Amino acid sequence: MKPIISSIEIENRVITAKYQRLMVGAKVVLVEKASGRQLPETVTRVASPVPVGALRIRMPAAIRPGTYFLKAFNGHGEDAAQSADFEIG
Repeated sequence: MKPIISSIEIENRVITAKYQRLMVGAKVVLVEKASGRQLPETVTRVASPVPVGALRIRMPAAIRPGTYFLKAFNGHGEDAAQSADFEIG
C-alpha cells in the first residue's frame, strides 16, 4: 500500500499533517507548486517507528503567499507520497 499525507492544517505558521504508511526516517518537505522549489528550511523527518501519525512543520517568515504541497521521500531518497495542494496566505 502506498504512503499517504492527508489532513493538512495551518495555524500560527505551523503546518500539521497526518500521514499513513510513512516509515521512520522518511523526509517531508514543503514545495512551492508554481516553481516546484523545495524549501530546505522546512524539512522534517518522521521519527516515530509507528507508520501512522502526524508531523509539524514551522514555516519560516520568508514563506510567500501561494499554493504549496508536502512531499515525502523514503529513506533511499525516492518519492514516497505527496499531499493535496493547499494555500498559504
